[in-house]
Amino acid sequence: MLKVGILAPDFEAISDDGNKIRLSQFRGKYIILYFYPKDESPGCTVEACSFRDNWDEIKKYDAVIIGVSSDSVDSHKKFKEKHSLPFILVSDENKKIRELYDAKGFLLPSRITYIIDKEGKIAFAYNSQFKASEHVKKVIEFLDIQKNK
Repeated sequence: MLKVGILAPDFEAISDDGNKIRLSQFRGKYIILYFYPKDESPGCTVEACSFRDNWDEIKKYDAVIIGVSSDSVDSHKKFKEKHSLPFILVSDENKKIRELYDAKGFLLPSRITYIIDKEGKIAFAYNSQFKASEHVKKVIEFLDIQKNK
């Protein structure tokens, strides 16, 4: 995992709607950047749906969510539509974004969630392959603490 406090590496990727996005275009908001192994796998579906179910809460913190896996744009589009996911999914088929964020994993691709602060620095990181639904809880806890500072 990347260390808290460093500048988040910028990247360009194709989102589920087929458009290019840059991480830096979201500067000024909290960015929840989460890496997951595979569309439609049980843990990844639980994780994505947990973020979906807490979408309204997360938006209150002036935050965006970007999910990253090595699945194709078409796979992301289907996954997003099937589960009514209201946030961005980006395709990292060449695993370059995973490499930038030290999220490659060993046997399976890592399940890591980063929160990038409004200035573009890594503010929080959580790594748990098997506690998929905990990622959103940790994100909300962190954002709530920041709001109350």
